[in-house]
Amino acid sequence: MAKRAKAKNVNWPIGTKVRMINCFEATKYKGQTWVTRSVPWKACGTQLVLLEGRTGGFDTSCLEVVVDAHI
Repeated sequence: MAKRAKAKNVNWPIGTKVRMINCFEATKYKGQTWVTRSVPWKACGTQLVLLEGRTGGFDTSCLEVVVDAHI
């Protein structure tokens, strides 16, 4: 059985741009940027956040922040 990555605790404000990683949805929505519509909260030991355009909470350990690079 594969080891699950340790859950990370984040403190993202509403409006943070994120991308899905290391999950089934990441392959389905490859490269898509999502915007958080809630601050993170814990449920059953997992930190979740609401994303615009999706219902229900999404595990923050499967999200990474998207940094806009303006050069």
